[in-house]
Amino acid sequence: MAEKKMNGKKTLIAAVIVVIVAVLMFAGWYFTRQKPVEGQKDITVTVVYKDESSDKFEITTQAEFLRQALEEKDLVKGDESEYGLFITEVNGVKADADNQEWWCITKSGETVNTGVDTTPIADGDSFEITLTVGY
Repeated sequence: MAEKKMNGKKTLIAAVIVVIVAVLMFAGWYFTRQKPVEGQKDITVTVVYKDESSDKFEITTQAEFLRQALEEKDLVKGDESEYGLFITEVNGVKADADNQEWWCITKSGETVNTGVDTTPIADGDSFEITLTVGY
């Protein structure tokens, strides 16, 4: 009987620790995430194609997130998912999923770890959208 009580306490303590760790992880993300900036912004978007040629777009926008700015210039199309827009076409060029092609978004050369819907933009930001081959 004493052993069952001890196992129950250990289980409860483990559950409390898991909850505390989860709360701390969420708090860390919440307070360090990039926040959208209001007002007019000038951003640069460079589209890099499979042959490594590129087009550069200067965008002036009131948008707070990258998707809005790109759609204002009719630069992207894609499929809606539970995670937001999955970009399948940029500046009229479609990625061929059969050839494992996809559009990779970077900001000043660094990988963006958010979707296009949740990537905040600020004045002076520079983004690259590159047609990438291989998963």
